[in-house]
Amino acid sequence: MLRTQNVLAVLFAALPIVQCAPAGAAPPPPSPLRADQAASLKEATWNPPANPRSALDAVWKYDMPDPLKFKNYGFLHVLDNKGKINFCVRWDSKKTAIPEIRRQIDAALKRRPQWMDVYAGFDGWPYKEVAVKVTGWSVRSLSLLPGYNASEGFTLYNDKDRGGVPQCSEKCGRFFHQNNDYSKCPGGVASHYDMSLWLTDGMNGGATRNRRFLSALNSNTQDFHIFLHEMGHTFALDDYYTWKPPGAMYITEFDAWMIRDW
Repeated sequence: MLRTQNVLAVLFAALPIVQCAPAGAAPPPPSPLRADQAASLKEATWNPPANPRSALDAVWKYDMPDPLKFKNYGFLHVLDNKGKINFCVRWDSKKTAIPEIRRQIDAALKRRPQWMDVYAGFDGWPYKEVAVKVTGWSVRSLSLLPGYNASEGFTLYNDKDRGGVPQCSEKCGRFFHQNNDYSKCPGGVASHYDMSLWLTDGMNGGATRNRRFLSALNSNTQDFHIFLHEMGHTFALDDYYTWKPPGAMYITEFDAWMIRDW
């Protein structure tokens, strides 16, 4: 779980392999209900369905009380920014990110704030939609962003972290300035970033390439599960691989009630 800097370290994990069940085997359990199809999420106050209540209570007890000490969750970003989330793109690659790729990433991030959809209309949450903006790109060399100019709306950095990986300026990062003092950030508070989308070329362990990530992120499907999974961590959800009810490749009704529990 990457709570330290709210980094979406996209690992490009391979999809599960689907195997045929042997003859006579019991049918598989039904797929978990999607959040965007769940009638229970029309509830405006805490009133989850009866079936998952014990599991929700177990998750709450498992997570408490330490998470309450953490002050950098995604929903706090949205509240502090008055309905917005800002991203830095960390281009951890030696390949060029041409203008079309940059436009694709910007557009994809803006249409995938699904975790915020489950807050809409619930318990006084003040925003029906959450605006997403890319305020910075960080690259190994400025030559990797050909054709860049300030009219694209973000700041270009070639800062590095301690491991030599591109990162946007710490002067502009929320993790480094949780008091919201961005007086030393070029561009001030409007140019700060809350989260990083860290795109790494050729990672090991089920890894592919940046191009495959871009293809998946820009596909017609609304469920890019790796992105949704990592984004869920920034909104306080842990890894529950062995818990019941089971997870899925999309945001489930149970996931939605977990995040509403915060």
